[in-house]
Amino acid sequence: MSLHVETRGSGPGLVLLHGWGLNSAIWSPLLPRLEQRFRVVLADLPGHGRSPAGAAAPTLAGWAGAVAAVAPPGSTWLGWSLGGQVAMTAALAGHEPRRLVLVATTPRFVTAPDWPCGVAAGVLRDFAAALGVDHAKTVRDFLSLQLRGDARAASLLRTLRELLANAPLPDPAALAAGLEILAATDLRDRLPALELPTLVVTGARDRLTPAAAGHRLAAALPAARRLEFADAAHAPFLTHPEEFLAGLEEFLDEPEAAA
Repeated sequence: MSLHVETRGSGPGLVLLHGWGLNSAIWSPLLPRLEQRFRVVLADLPGHGRSPAGAAAPTLAGWAGAVAAVAPPGSTWLGWSLGGQVAMTAALAGHEPRRLVLVATTPRFVTAPDWPCGVAAGVLRDFAAALGVDHAKTVRDFLSLQLRGDARAASLLRTLRELLANAPLPDPAALAAGLEILAATDLRDRLPALELPTLVVTGARDRLTPAAAGHRLAAALPAARRLEFADAAHAPFLTHPEEFLAGLEEFLDEPEAAA
């Protein structure tokens, strides 16, 4: 049993990883341009989209290993939110992505006394409790939370719902596992070991993974640069697609020695 994967275009490998409760359809607006230059691999995380929940152990390491099993060797891994944590974990496990692009990603999702740039643990507990009542509504509520702070939130929410409408609802057990991953993961002490070239993309209005988390993430990585969107929230690749693609292509076009 393996992940559901779609491959588009040809060229260097580019693996795209979505966030919690979503699926690979969120990347659709970027594909016409990306597939002209890259072999784009669209992977649905376990229990999301068309991937079976049993495609991997319900852990961050399990999910990272499942993606590595379908990723072309030497690919760039681009992960959004939880997908970014999957990408970092794969690199730390020795699966050897060529480069990382981490969008609205944090090494620690929940706040702590020494980590104010996150969400309160109670927010995730509330979502976990709501899953048992109505998991479809819980996903819809989480979509709204991700877009909070963006001036285009209402129109963007409609866009996201349209993009996701043709895929099955996520598996409730996979959703619960994803929330547990978000609540428990803390990669901060391991970041210095991530020596591969990395682009950290942040939105200054992001209230789910605050820009400060991205700043700290980039500062802790040995070979990272930042790209920030001043008026974006949690989904800059959807609200600022042209600028996002330009920054991505500039990063990927850098010679290895200069990256």
